[in-house]
Amino acid sequence: MKINIFKYALVAVAAVGLSSCAHFLDVPTDTRVELTNPEQLRMLLNASYPQHNYAWIGEIMSDNIEDNNTPDADGLRYNLPSYDRGDDEMFRFDQCVSSSGSDSPYGVWETMYNSIAACNHVLEASERIAQQELSNLDRQKLNAVTGEALVLRSYCHFILAQMFCMPYGGVEKSKGLQGIPYADKPETTVKPDYERPTLAYTYERIVKDFDEGILLIDNTFYEQPKYHFNLTAAYAYGARLFLFMRQYNKAFNYANMALGAPKVADINVASTSLRTDPSIYLSDVYSKKDGFFNLTDIGYYQNGSDKQWNFLLYPVYSTALRHQSGGRRYAKIRNALNSTIHGASPAWSRFKWSKSNGSGGSFCMHPCFNPTYINGKAEYGYWCGENIQEFFEYTDKVAGIGYAHETRREFFGEETLLVRAEAALFLGDSNTALADLDAWEKNRRKCPSAVGKESNFVDLTIANINDFYVTSVPADRNSSDGYDNGYGIAKEIHIDIICPETDAKVDFASVEGMLQCIQHFRRIETLETGMRWFDIKRLGLEYSHVVGKEKTVYHLDIEDPRKAVQIPADVVAAGLAPNVSKLDFNVRSNTEKAVPVR
Repeated sequence: MKINIFKYALVAVAAVGLSSCAHFLDVPTDTRVELTNPEQLRMLLNASYPQHNYAWIGEIMSDNIEDNNTPDADGLRYNLPSYDRGDDEMFRFDQCVSSSGSDSPYGVWETMYNSIAACNHVLEASERIAQQELSNLDRQKLNAVTGEALVLRSYCHFILAQMFCMPYGGVEKSKGLQGIPYADKPETTVKPDYERPTLAYTYERIVKDFDEGILLIDNTFYEQPKYHFNLTAAYAYGARLFLFMRQYNKAFNYANMALGAPKVADINVASTSLRTDPSIYLSDVYSKKDGFFNLTDIGYYQNGSDKQWNFLLYPVYSTALRHQSGGRRYAKIRNALNSTIHGASPAWSRFKWSKSNGSGGSFCMHPCFNPTYINGKAEYGYWCGENIQEFFEYTDKVAGIGYAHETRREFFGEETLLVRAEAALFLGDSNTALADLDAWEKNRRKCPSAVGKESNFVDLTIANINDFYVTSVPADRNSSDGYDNGYGIAKEIHIDIICPETDAKVDFASVEGMLQCIQHFRRIETLETGMRWFDIKRLGLEYSHVVGKEKTVYHLDIEDPRKAVQIPADVVAAGLAPNVSKLDFNVRSNTEKAVPVR
């Protein structure tokens, strides 16, 4: 009897098992959500912005950072650790193979192409959904999300090109330079085969996506517009894109529209007399500095999504602050400090001159940088709290572990203002450029440390700008003070060598002093963002990094191939051609592919 019960039990279990198995096999193995309506596309795009940060790469490879372990003029040096070995490699302009984190070239390459992949899925689904019968509201939503996806895809390829390619040199010159793969379709194979097109082709596609996308962007459907490519952010991106391509009419118009001007009928024709007042788009953090409880509050305030001066924000995983704080090896010290936070200008060069505390020689500091932000102690270097702050997400508070985040302030009023100034300058309107530089500088005079000391400032003029940046020593200083442009404030600019193809109405030689002032103010404004590296490339600046106690010099030339950061080793191993070590290409015009000479 017991045997029979056991036998029937086995049969029952087997029957249930077969039923469960059949049910399991009936369920599709692909559990991805099928995108069927505009709202789903919008939700996917919400989570599709880059999650890693290019800021630290651009900082450590630029002239904003020096080595604490190199002896100064008095022979003083430290034995400080770098945050990781990847910092050592990037500071020497070598390929970064020791780090693959959020702040490494690998992290940037990965996150940008991940964002691009999401955009491609949105755009593919958008084409399919557009064939359906939709309400007017859904049709508007679909157009808006399509426009955002196109502009985001353009932007991600633009950042990849800035980081991993040589600077744009115009159509003809860029046909002989390596671009990056322009991914415009979802991947459908396990190991897709990508080739590297010319840089000219890469930029052609970047511009095409931007031009198509900006016509469709609609702010109506954004719940948090500052975390999306809203129309103002798209205008600011267009301004930067075309400035880097030396298409100054477009750059001026897009910058002007981002700063409040009405939409122009012809984007290719600029009238600098239509310049708008930028005041509401400039940060008031300087006037409030003494009202913050602690240092991180400054960064939180400056990067707030409710601030008029912020056009596009996106959160990233990043430890960029930790790479240069707490007594790390690489930081803003000596000449890097004296040409940024401790730098003079025609406007504030008479404000305060002091003997440097560990930075070498005497220095002048704009009062908006008081207080400064110190890495361990003053000699270790400084950082600028407005542009960098860390949010820590605990996954285990007891163990004290989690993820470091930062808010990346990608497009904002001051940077766009300086784009407009540069565009106006090359369009032959130095007075409009001067007005924008003056607006930028005077906004910083509102800090509490400057109140009552107005006599220490001098208003900017074209004459004193030329005197300060073109001559070796400013008129109101003398070489015995220990100050000269050797600090690196004014480096020789070779923009015509980098990109000879332009719609500029004046030649560089006639506006050199003004352009030096713009690049100086841009350098200060974009501290901690990594954008100085992009300016170094497009302006053709030369400089050196000095490393270690032996003071080994690593010099970067005007068109040095190392200005194109080497693509990640894993990507090369997968079959993509690496950056070449010399600028020598055979171009197959019929396929528009640049093939490196082996």
